[in-house]
Amino acid sequence: MKKILVIDDDRDICLLLNRFLTRRGYEVIEMYTGKKALVWLDSNQPNLVMCDYRLGDMDAMEMLTSIKNKYPEMPVIIITGYSDMRTAVKVMKMGAYDYITKPLLPDEISHTIQLAIEHSENSGAKPAAKQKAASYEKPATENTGVTYSGTYIFGDSEAFRKILKQVALVAPTSYSVIIYGETGSGKESIAQEIHIRSKRSSKTFIAIDCGALSKELAASELFGHEKGSFTGAVNQKIGCFELANGGTIFLDEVANLPYDVQVSLLRVVQERKMRRVGGTKDIDLDVRILIASNELLWNATRTGKFREDLYHRFNEFSIEIPPLRERRDDIMLFAGHFLRTTNEELGKQVKGFDPDVEEIFKKYVWYGNLRELKNVIKRATLLTEGEFIESRSLPFEISNYSKLQFADQPVPGNPNAATAVSPETRPANGKINLSESSLKEASIDAEYEMILQALKESNYNKSKAAQLLKIDRKTLYNKMTLYEEMKNH
Repeated sequence: MKKILVIDDDRDICLLLNRFLTRRGYEVIEMYTGKKALVWLDSNQPNLVMCDYRLGDMDAMEMLTSIKNKYPEMPVIIITGYSDMRTAVKVMKMGAYDYITKPLLPDEISHTIQLAIEHSENSGAKPAAKQKAASYEKPATENTGVTYSGTYIFGDSEAFRKILKQVALVAPTSYSVIIYGETGSGKESIAQEIHIRSKRSSKTFIAIDCGALSKELAASELFGHEKGSFTGAVNQKIGCFELANGGTIFLDEVANLPYDVQVSLLRVVQERKMRRVGGTKDIDLDVRILIASNELLWNATRTGKFREDLYHRFNEFSIEIPPLRERRDDIMLFAGHFLRTTNEELGKQVKGFDPDVEEIFKKYVWYGNLRELKNVIKRATLLTEGEFIESRSLPFEISNYSKLQFADQPVPGNPNAATAVSPETRPANGKINLSESSLKEASIDAEYEMILQALKESNYNKSKAAQLLKIDRKTLYNKMTLYEEMKNH
């Protein structure tokens, strides 16, 4: 059992972390002062230390120095408030593995601890009683075919084995990497994997969603700003590039950056220097830049959306993540993994999937890729009362996906209209058997087919589908729920 030392003068924080980490299989030791923690460390060696930045008797810098003197390779995670961020980065440069900010988020805590311990073991930093050789990758179970690294999993398909080889090849270099992939395909996880396997793995990894940055504040977020540089700049701000100095920065959907920010980014790539907004002093940078896009950047340069010179600077190496629908053999491997993690999160014991659910999963196109699959399984696990997930626990548009294939069949005389009655219910002679139908049932079937067609045309976006049908979203949900209930009875 991995042992974690938690040092915080806030007993509530210690209790919270103790309960959370104990449930995840860790042994937790609580210390409320730095001096008592150092005395304990004289005769004990945990796998990891979590230390609050502001202790009552000493600060994190003193604590970190003392820990590193005793155990140079011991991973230390600093807990800090947002206002302490700049100092926390300085502490990391002194040897801390990473920092997490308050309020503490369960997923972030679990993820950071797992990466820190794995990195420590892979670097040869093991407790004295544990001198086993650490392996970088380990299988989830004997027969899953899934490879774990950090919290990301790689399928056993040929496409993903190729990606693993590319990651292993480029990670130790200083190359910039372009990662291509659809939304939800795991681009950030691949970037994290490159960072973990690089020489910068002990330094900061910062991920930025460029699509979420406003045009007005994008430069400030990336490069920081000086006090008074613009309206609202009441304090100096350290940008993401400066925070990531020495480590890795990941720019997701980089083509969405404003053109003037791309100009500043070009200087960073060319000269390894940057200047805060409103500043006059150049700041030297040593940052590895990984970028990602769901569109080919070369095409974006042709339309003027992305600078061609910046594209050529970034295009030292590229990795393409195939969409989930192109590696169907991996779908149930990922589904099994997401089911295990959701069972742990919810405290449930759902064992698996009904055969019809597996069939639905393999036929569905997964427009949202792994992110959609994960969310579907989390929802289905929550709704499942038995031992296996059934089709009735799946979202309407997924459990009924096979029927969407008939939406493309034209109605005679109107090639652009969808069929009102699905092929399974339409007799071979084209005439409907009135003894087997009622006007009400026919009306419901026609309405159902229109809903399916609208969902397909809107890529299963329910808000857009409701607009196409000229109804509100709530009405659409009610109709979908009604039809689902009729189908199950």
